[in-house]
Amino acid sequence: MIAMSGGVDSSVAAALTADVRGQEACAGVAMRLYSTGEDAVRSGRTCCAPEDLYDARRAAAAIGIRFYIYDAQETFRAQVIEPFVEAYAGGRTPNPCVRCNDQVKFDWLLDRARKLGAAELVTGHYARVEYQDGRFRLLRAADGSKDQSYFLHGLTQEELALVRFPLGTLTKTQVRALARQRGLPNADKRESMEICFVAGTPLPRFLEEHGVAPAPGEIVDVDGRVLGRHDGVHHFTVGQRRGLGAGFKLPLYVAVLDSERRRVVVGTRDEATRRDFRALDASWVGPAPEAGTRCEVQIRHRGKPLAAVVDASGSEVDVKLLEPALGVAPGQSAVFYRGDEVLGGATITAS
Repeated sequence: MIAMSGGVDSSVAAALTADVRGQEACAGVAMRLYSTGEDAVRSGRTCCAPEDLYDARRAAAAIGIRFYIYDAQETFRAQVIEPFVEAYAGGRTPNPCVRCNDQVKFDWLLDRARKLGAAELVTGHYARVEYQDGRFRLLRAADGSKDQSYFLHGLTQEELALVRFPLGTLTKTQVRALARQRGLPNADKRESMEICFVAGTPLPRFLEEHGVAPAPGEIVDVDGRVLGRHDGVHHFTVGQRRGLGAGFKLPLYVAVLDSERRRVVVGTRDEATRRDFRALDASWVGPAPEAGTRCEVQIRHRGKPLAAVVDASGSEVDVKLLEPALGVAPGQSAVFYRGDEVLGGATITAS
């Protein structure tokens, strides 16, 4: 069973799998997650638009495999969109792609794969899986510029036993070349760059259209002095510099979002950086790390891996950074690595 989004990556993953397993043994599956407006469809900047389903069907036909579409819009709304809106309303910065991969693309799809009797679930993610010392290890992709392991930290040992990532050792350039060689209709399709369900809508407007009421408040410094006004904490994220208004003597960054008091707390770069934080809802690919384990942590997808010491207890993780970091935003995923290996991840809650 091959998850096909309509993009070139999943299409090449499907083609490579069909080469190995045979066309008759493979079935492509696309999910209708969200219906976007025509502007988003034409822009080519999102995934999951109606036109993408058409591209997935055309790619499956070119490869010569069966193809099915599942309607997962209700699951996507409940598991991704509603938590996304709720988080922003509470002053947090969620990562919908992590939830989508965890709750929809793998949890939901693997359930369907098992019911269909499929032995493997193949996706176009850039990541690697190796079996070593009696367990599966989730690793960064060979192409660091395309690595997507950050989004996959919620995968379990049982899931990794079934999941295949054919693109893990390839570069994007190689994938494009393979698509052209195979005559895939989406070989030169642009990559999706935006949150699919937000599409071309400004984020604050999207949130307000989905129930986040505008709540003006104060912009204050770390000592509580009022510096200005804002139109709602959902316009900001921790670590943000732009959009704070003009007239400040020093460059200021968002240090804290206080949704209860409708306050955006700002400070200098030093005042907005953090050396420690706590994360909740931890999931570990293998055994949980022992207290005092040294590793690296990424606090955003394209973020620099930061040296850290972690203390995991149940679903909570206390993280001490060995260098200060800007933008430790509650709601984001903290993903823990040892070199290329993903240890697990958790949701940042407080500093």
